[in-house]
Amino acid sequence: MIPPMSESSPEPNQDTLDALRAQIDEADRQLVELLNRRASIVQRVGQVKQREGVPIYAPHREAAVLKKALAHNKGPLPDRAIEGIYRELMSGSFAIEQPLRIGYLGPRGSFSHVAAQAHFGSSVTFEAVTDIMSVFDEVRRGHVDYGLAPIENSTGGGITETLDAFRDSRGEVFVYAEALITIRHNLLSNCPPEAIRRIYSKPEIFTQCRKWLSSTYPLADLIPAASSSKAAETAFAEHAQHPDSGPAAIGSALAGQVYGLNTLYEDIEDNPNNITRFLVISKQKAEPSGQDKTSIMFTTDHTPGSLVRVLSVFDRAGINLSHIEKRPSGQQNWKYSFFIDTEGHRDDPLMRMAIEQASRDCQEISVLGSYPKATRIL
Repeated sequence: MIPPMSESSPEPNQDTLDALRAQIDEADRQLVELLNRRASIVQRVGQVKQREGVPIYAPHREAAVLKKALAHNKGPLPDRAIEGIYRELMSGSFAIEQPLRIGYLGPRGSFSHVAAQAHFGSSVTFEAVTDIMSVFDEVRRGHVDYGLAPIENSTGGGITETLDAFRDSRGEVFVYAEALITIRHNLLSNCPPEAIRRIYSKPEIFTQCRKWLSSTYPLADLIPAASSSKAAETAFAEHAQHPDSGPAAIGSALAGQVYGLNTLYEDIEDNPNNITRFLVISKQKAEPSGQDKTSIMFTTDHTPGSLVRVLSVFDRAGINLSHIEKRPSGQQNWKYSFFIDTEGHRDDPLMRMAIEQASRDCQEISVLGSYPKATRIL
């Protein structure tokens, strides 16, 4: 007969903290061993790619790896955590195969910098440039391997500078991938919250945080800055020289880290679903992934109904248009270039046929790129 347990006796097989930590240590040992085994294979893959002239970064392969990894996930880790781990793992793989340089709209700490890190991980080299056209130019010249440019925001709409850069760079660079990034605004300062009197940021960011600012800091001076990164830099420098002036900035948490500011309030944007879509720019063309988008830019003939005829071609082919913008053509007054996103790859038979038919009513038409559709928000 088993003797009864006293009140102070532990239950049979009860987990102890030391025992659980020992299990974690063993799991970590196995993880590191498996990660390095994977890395050794990645090294051999890199050698084959370089020998055969295959791009190191292949978005269709990245999409397939993430899809398989998430399919294996049975919890309790959420899919978002698994994807984050794998993005950093693939970033480390780039460094092993061939170091990559990524161009983005700076300065450091900008939301483009945040997007570049979220998409490519932290093991690549990032190169800040002064404007969006320079992102395209640096890719075209081969000074960076890939560039990242914002194309539209869920609150503010299309990014005209990027559309113009595509118009001026057609045939030289291509859309290679896309990323959906949640834009989170933070109040950054080295002052105590009650001491803040001046807030720096971009005018668009003030608009996106209007309700929060009017209720929390109705008397603060809102001072426009060229960028949220410049705002953070200015707030830090002003506080260092004049602590009593109460400077603060609105920007990314990364900007706070880069420029030495504390995050006083997180997520102060009025719309919690504020998302910016970024496009990865490359001199290469992406292969089909099975779930793709194609971006097209065209200028129509000066005939009645020409735009309707172009768009109806895609309708008849059963191809969905997910985005349309227009910009001045840059060639003559009142002549416009149209930018559209379609669902499907340029090599799909229906897409090829639709583009060919649409070209009959276009003075110019260019496929800017076919690329894997972003299926998750980072």
